[in-house]
Amino acid sequence: MQVFILVALFGVGLAQHDPHTKKGRTAIVHLFEWRWADIAAECERFLAPNGFGGVQISPPNEHIVLDQPWRPWWQRYQPISYNLCSRSGSEEELKDMITRCNNVGVNIYVDAVINHMCGSGGGKGTHSSCGSWFDAGKRNFPSVPYSSLDFNDQKCNTGSGEIENYGDASQVRDCRLSSLLDLALEKEYVRGKVADYMNKLIDMGVAGFRVDACKHMWPGDLAAVYGRLHNLNTKWFPRDSRPFIYQEVIDLGGEPITSREYFHLGRVTEFKYGGKLGTVFRKWSGEKLCYTRNWGEGWGFMPNDKALVFIDNHDNQRGHGAGGASIITFWDSRLYKMAVGYMLAHPYGVARVMSSFRWDRHFVDGKDQNDWIGPPSHANGSTKPVPINPDQTCGDGWVCEHRWRQIKNMVIFRNVVNGQPHSNWWDNQHNQVAFGRGNRGFIVFNNDDWALDVTLYTGMPGGTYCDVISGQKEGNRCTGKQISVGSDGRAHFRISNTDEDPFVAIHAESKL
Repeated sequence: MQVFILVALFGVGLAQHDPHTKKGRTAIVHLFEWRWADIAAECERFLAPNGFGGVQISPPNEHIVLDQPWRPWWQRYQPISYNLCSRSGSEEELKDMITRCNNVGVNIYVDAVINHMCGSGGGKGTHSSCGSWFDAGKRNFPSVPYSSLDFNDQKCNTGSGEIENYGDASQVRDCRLSSLLDLALEKEYVRGKVADYMNKLIDMGVAGFRVDACKHMWPGDLAAVYGRLHNLNTKWFPRDSRPFIYQEVIDLGGEPITSREYFHLGRVTEFKYGGKLGTVFRKWSGEKLCYTRNWGEGWGFMPNDKALVFIDNHDNQRGHGAGGASIITFWDSRLYKMAVGYMLAHPYGVARVMSSFRWDRHFVDGKDQNDWIGPPSHANGSTKPVPINPDQTCGDGWVCEHRWRQIKNMVIFRNVVNGQPHSNWWDNQHNQVAFGRGNRGFIVFNNDDWALDVTLYTGMPGGTYCDVISGQKEGNRCTGKQISVGSDGRAHFRISNTDEDPFVAIHAESKL
C-alpha cells in the first residue's frame, strides 16, 4: 500500500510539471499588475493571434491597502482573505477574464500567496481591497477565518520572530519573512483553507499556479496542499489534467534549502538563468557568449524538465530577489531584446516573458528609493487601464515588452521550432554566436564591438527567409532584412555592431 501511495504522489508531481499550453504554443507572459478586463482583451486581440500559451496574473486574493508608501506593488503580496477582489478587479471580472482567455486558447496561471498573510504591523480596520475587517496585531482575519492559532508564532526559534539566519532551514520556514505573518501550513485547517482557495480558481478555469515564497514552506506541507487540488476544468482541459505548478525558490547556492527539494512537486523558478545570462550579455567577469555552447544544465542549472526560466521578474527588475545588478530589464532595451531572444530560441525550460510598467527611479548609493512604486494609477489609487497606441505599443506608463516586435516574433519562433534539437552551433570564440533548432530555425547574435560577416551552415532548406528581428514576413514580402539560404543550407550573415538589434533570426514560417 505504501508503495502505491508513493507511486501515486510521484505521478501527481510529474503531472504538475506540464503547463497544458494548447498545441503549438510554448511561452507564457507575466502581465504584472494588469487589470482583469485588460488581460481578457489582450488574450483576444494579441496573445492568442501571436501564439502565446498563457498569462501569469498578479495575486487575485483580497490584499491590504497601504498609504505609507502609497499603494505599493507589494501590497498584492499581503493577503487579508481569499476573497477574489483585488486592485485588478472583482470576482466577476476575474471569472470573465479566465473564460475569455481560455476560449481563445490562452491559459491563466495564478500567482498564489499561501505562505503568509499581511505584515505584523498591518494594523486593524477595513483597509483592504474588498473592505474586509482584520486585526494584524491579534492575528485575526475573520473573512477566512484565521485566528492566532493558525500562525507559526510559537514555532519560530528566533527572538524577533523574523528570519535572522538563512543558514537555518527551520528559521526560513517557520519564522516571518519581512514581518509577514507566517501561516502554520502543517495544520489541517490551514491546508484546507488554502486548498479551498486554489480549488475555487481551478474550478473557474485556471490552468495552474506560480506559488510564491516556496522556500519558506516545508515541501511536505506543500505536497499535502497540492494533493488536495482538483483536476483542471474539463470544459477547457483534457480529463484528469493536473494543475501546472511552478514554485518560487531562490536558490543561488550556499544555503541549506535547495531547489531540488521541490522538484517532485512541480517545476521551479531557475533564478540562476537570468543572473548568468545577464552577466554574459553584459560581458562582466570575463564571460563571453561563446561560453554558452552548453547553456542549460551544463551551466549547473536544474534539469530541463524541472525549470521555469526568465530574464527578469517583478522582484529582481527592482533589485529585490536574486541576480543583483547583472539582471537585464526593459531599462536596457537593446541588451534585453537579445537576452530574451536567446532564451526564446534555446530549448531549455518553460520560458516566461515579462511585461512591466515604468516608474520614476531614484538611486541613492546604488539603491532605487522608488522600487516600491505600484502600477500606473488614478488619484484614488485605482489601477489605470492599458491603452494600446496605433503602433501597437502601450501608453500611460505600461511597457508591454511582450508587444515589442522582436520579442513577439521570438515567441512565434519558439513555437515553430518546438521539439527540435539545439544544433549547428557556431562561435567566433568571443561574443558572436549562432545556433539552429533542427531544420526549423536559426539565430545569429553579434554582441562584440565589431561587425559580424560570415557564411554559416543553418540546417535550413534552401530559399529566401525574412529576418523576424528587423521585421517580419507580411504576405509575400519581408518588412526587414532578407536572408538567402542556398541549396546546401548555407547563408551569409552581416550584422553591424551598431545595428539597433544586432541579431538575426529566421524560421520555417518566415520563408517567402
